[in-house]
Amino acid sequence: MNSDNYVARAVAFFKQGYNCSQSVAMTFAQNYGIDETLMARLSGSFGGGIGRMRETCGAACGMFMLAGLEVTKHGEAYPDQELKKRNYEYVQRLAADFKAETGSVVCKELLGLNKQRLDGTIPEIQICATPEARTDEYYRKRPCIRMVETAVRIYCRFLAEQNEN
Repeated sequence: MNSDNYVARAVAFFKQGYNCSQSVAMTFAQNYGIDETLMARLSGSFGGGIGRMRETCGAACGMFMLAGLEVTKHGEAYPDQELKKRNYEYVQRLAADFKAETGSVVCKELLGLNKQRLDGTIPEIQICATPEARTDEYYRKRPCIRMVETAVRIYCRFLAEQNEN
């Protein structure tokens, strides 16, 4: 598995206008026999920190969705307690790796929207459903492509380790 190819694919999805979650999840759709269009639909709500509310990073959410597919790739079915436990372990590990590399799994923190003012207050995040236009300025000021790249590299490492076991 060449992670550079996966990263390039995810970045291309993002630059086509897909959100961070979609870009990560769609990159691995074929690994799980899922149509890219369906994967885009399933992961679409998680972009922008879940519905553009700036909560859990969408790139991380994309990884977490994939972890659920990985844990059941042999046809196992929920609501098995051992599957749930393994899925939560996968997600917690992926989240820890993502946080170790980026400093957070929270969108507003990654975007620097929660910076403390000089008077010690933190401004309230204005939630808006309208996505920003993808311009050169957008890509310059946002770390989103880097978050997508990071999530894909972490997931590639995770899959490589799973295949070793």
